[in-house]
This record gives sequence, structure tokens and C-alpha cells, in this order.
Amino acid sequence: MQFCQLDRITELVPGEKLVAVKNLSLSEDYLQDHFPRFPVMPGVLMLEAMFQAGMFLIYATQDFQHSSVVLKESKQVKFGDFVEPGSQLTVIAEWNKTDENQVLMVTQGLINGNVAVKGRLLLEYFNLATRELGTKAADEFLIQERIKQFRRLQDPRNPYNSAFNDGTVASSNG
Repeated sequence: MQFCQLDRITELVPGEKLVAVKNLSLSEDYLQDHFPRFPVMPGVLMLEAMFQAGMFLIYATQDFQHSSVVLKESKQVKFGDFVEPGSQLTVIAEWNKTDENQVLMVTQGLINGNVAVKGRLLLEYFNLATRELGTKAADEFLIQERIKQFRRLQDPRNPYNSAFNDGTVASSNG
């Protein structure tokens, strides 16, 4: 994940809910082209922010046991408002249903309590080695990278789990 669309995780209840914020500033590169004289966050990046919130909810819930979380399906995605520079998008991902290695998330992005975007996202999690897409070492590397990203997003005054703060999480890549 090269471009994180979240600035801070503000609330986390593993297996239930993650709340994060994205502060949109005029310095975001994509706002130079989207749209001239009316800069707004592209809808696909709003969707990406909801996916990333769901992804980190899965990682935190499962103690970073899987190296990969992908968006398998998005349903009922509706846009209700523009996200303009100076706005704070509050992103909420709620764990709805688990089926084998998939989680259905109910997600939304709010601006001042008003729905800017909402949808149902089906996320799938796995390890590369179990699908013969990579090695166990690749899985370990990706897991450590996700832990680092997660640590950067945590509120330093209220970290989710101190085991993740020192970067020494043991993982099992079955």
C-alpha cells in the first residue's frame, strides 16, 4: 500500500469497528487535476479510504496473521457529498459477517456527521505462500510492513496493543 488514505485511527474495537480520519488538504497531488477550480477528493479514493479502514480492522482483529487483504467486491456504494480541502473525512468500517477467509464490512465516510460515501465491502485475507503466490519470507516482510503502517496510524496516547508498538509480533503463516 503505497498511498495511505487515512491519517489517524481514532477508535478500534477488534472484530467490531474501526474509526479513522483523513484530513484533506489542498497539497494533495491529485487535487491539482480533480477538478480545476473545484478540487474534491475523487470517489475512488474515498472508496480506498473505506477499504483501508476495513483492512486494518482485519489485521488488528487477527493479530496480523495474514500478509494480504484485498477488496473482492463493493456493493451499494453511494456518494452523498463532496470532500473538499479543509474537510475531515471520518471513515468507519464495521465488521458485519465472516465467511471462511472473507469479511463483509459495512463502511461509510462522514463529513461533519453527513454521509459523503457509504457501501458494503467484501474483503478477502490470505497469505501468499498458501496460494503459491510468494514465499513465507515474503509474507513475513509484508506483515511487518503492515504493522509499521498500523503503528503510524495509531493515536500515540491510546495505542491498540503494545505488542505491535515494538514491531516484534510473532506471526503464523499457515
